[in-house]
Amino acid sequence: MAVNSNKEYSLLNFNTFSFHPAVAEGATQAGYSTPTPIQAKAIPEVLKGRDLVGLAQTGTGKTAAFVLPILNRLIDGPRNRVGALVIAPTRELAEQIHGEFKTLGRQTRLRSAVVYGGVGINPQIQALKHAEIVVACPGRLLDHIGRRTVDLSRLDVLVIDEADMMFDMGFFPDIRRILTHVPPKNRQTLLFSATMPKEIRRLANDVLQNPITVQIGITAPAETVSHALFPVAQHLKTALLIKLLGDTPTGSVLVFTRTKHRAKSLGEKLSKAGYRSASLQGNLSQGRRQAALNGFRSGTYQILVATDIAARGIDVSNVSHVINFDIPSTPEAYIHRIGRTGRAERSGDAFTLITTEDSQMVRAINRAIGSPVEQRTFSDFNYDAPSVSHGKKVNARANRRHPVIERRAPKPRANGRSSKGAFAFLSPDRSKHAGRRSAP
Repeated sequence: MAVNSNKEYSLLNFNTFSFHPAVAEGATQAGYSTPTPIQAKAIPEVLKGRDLVGLAQTGTGKTAAFVLPILNRLIDGPRNRVGALVIAPTRELAEQIHGEFKTLGRQTRLRSAVVYGGVGINPQIQALKHAEIVVACPGRLLDHIGRRTVDLSRLDVLVIDEADMMFDMGFFPDIRRILTHVPPKNRQTLLFSATMPKEIRRLANDVLQNPITVQIGITAPAETVSHALFPVAQHLKTALLIKLLGDTPTGSVLVFTRTKHRAKSLGEKLSKAGYRSASLQGNLSQGRRQAALNGFRSGTYQILVATDIAARGIDVSNVSHVINFDIPSTPEAYIHRIGRTGRAERSGDAFTLITTEDSQMVRAINRAIGSPVEQRTFSDFNYDAPSVSHGKKVNARANRRHPVIERRAPKPRANGRSSKGAFAFLSPDRSKHAGRRSAP
């Protein structure tokens, strides 16, 4: 079943679910009043004990859709044993889910432990001794299973979150190993994913029993997000990004790169250009990753440069712009990325820098959006500037700007924001080099 509108849920509130008073109080204190579509559709089914496949993109409220029912199920159960396990692909997402359990469960006295690599294992061992809920990344969880510092034999609820990212990161073998340590029967299993490729469907068929499927708004990006593509030569991307940032009124900006090295390098370049910038990528220690994320949330950093994997789990409501420094590898990844702006009915912008080698993915994104995404250039940017390689200038004529078919002054936005630079609006790229990708 698919739900694409909030209208039928506008009269619902969290009292509709008849949560335990302590769970309901936690939701009230956290500011929960009207459920999102996935919460309204999924929570009643999860409360019934049914297995569920939830298809929803980032920012739809899916975390609370399983956190609240889990708290409700475990509150009157035995303590000091693991009753619920949530498997997440990244440390940031694990911390976010752990934080939701702490916030929503503050009146329940249920204890949550978070488990991931890159930090000391001994504090986790101590936390696991008294936890009723475990939120874990697969690798470190298997370490604990091997050390016998966690017992999953009496598990009531298993949640596999962001299953598509789990697959992309190669975690499926680890997940199947974990499944051999949880009860094969009498277990409720919930699987959440933004997309449902055949590998995810196969896993769902293997581990879920007669599941109900809840699909919420994943076929297209949010209507609150506007999109634009900026054609540019690969070697001029950084210069164009700085030009774009300088000529565009922005709030918090999330910039995506394809590689860890590029995220680090670009973050440093933006800092040197005078921007309050930080990078978030897998080579950082957990402390530095958390400091970058906290700084972005608080406004200490205006710009956060991140890879897809590192950014999974970023939940910041006031991101005004998502900028794809490197085009994502799939339309689904594009929708995931831009889902971090235009939240809570705020407007947002999604800008993507593209080269002539990105035309195949541009066409795929156009299909996902449902219409050709507007392409823009700056009238006062030198798109013919040569690159310098090994001390020699390289002719960049092959990467010149596309022919301009129309020029016009930028229109004011509905939310009062407008762009300062003069843009040229272009026809969709029809390069004969479609399908070839530049090296990271």
